[in-house]
Amino acid sequence: MSGTLFVVGTPIGNLGDFSPRAVETLEKCDFIAAEDTRVTLKLLNRFEIKKPMISYFEHNRFERGSVIADRIAAGENCALVTDAGMPAISDPGEDLVKLCRERGLSVEAVPGPCAFATALAVSGMPSKRFTFEGFLPVDKQSRRAHIESLEGETRTMIFYEAPHKLASTLADLAARLGDREIAIVRELTKIHEQVIKTTLAAAAEKYSREDIKGEIVLIVGGAPCAQKEKMTAQQAAEYARELIKAGESKTEAAKIAAKESGLKKGDIYKLLIEE
Repeated sequence: MSGTLFVVGTPIGNLGDFSPRAVETLEKCDFIAAEDTRVTLKLLNRFEIKKPMISYFEHNRFERGSVIADRIAAGENCALVTDAGMPAISDPGEDLVKLCRERGLSVEAVPGPCAFATALAVSGMPSKRFTFEGFLPVDKQSRRAHIESLEGETRTMIFYEAPHKLASTLADLAARLGDREIAIVRELTKIHEQVIKTTLAAAAEKYSREDIKGEIVLIVGGAPCAQKEKMTAQQAAEYARELIKAGESKTEAAKIAAKESGLKKGDIYKLLIEE
């Protein structure tokens, strides 16, 4: 009988956020697939857990993915963890989960903290609709092309970024998207947690000459929605006349035109009967 891959969320800063279920899962699994075994060892020591680990990260994910899947297929249970947050979210764990699914192996989630959702929650930015863009491409041309594709995006946009690349990313965002509202969220759940609310232009200027430390999430406002040009009463009446020609009654045509234009049905109807 095959084992299970447990996708285990780990703290994004404060180790107190590690759930009892996550601790239990690591204690009971046969081995742990970790992004950086040195980072995970600190977590294991904190909770007095002793388990064998295998490294699994961006540059060995295809080779190690097959090894891990083979062990699960043979009956072992594996806990997949990343350095911080939920594995498989802007993370090579995505490939391991996909491989296990393709091979018909069991995959279960042990939910934990997630940086982009946490950052959005404390940013004060619109959250009803958003798009998670993860890390932008390292290559300048590819990064700028990616940002350009987002020029018309009306949803709030969320990016991950490293401190040493922040200045160039902010400059590219400001150049392509214009001066939008932005929240720079850093060091989530840590002592120096900070939410910096500003604009893209101001942020690009500030961090072109100042350094910033810590893990960073950028929350960028979406493009303003294009608003319909308001109809005049005469235009609304003309629209109603077209509806009448198409078979609608004057009353129904005035009602539809009122809904489209935001004008009063009675005013439009009055113009129709005055013809």
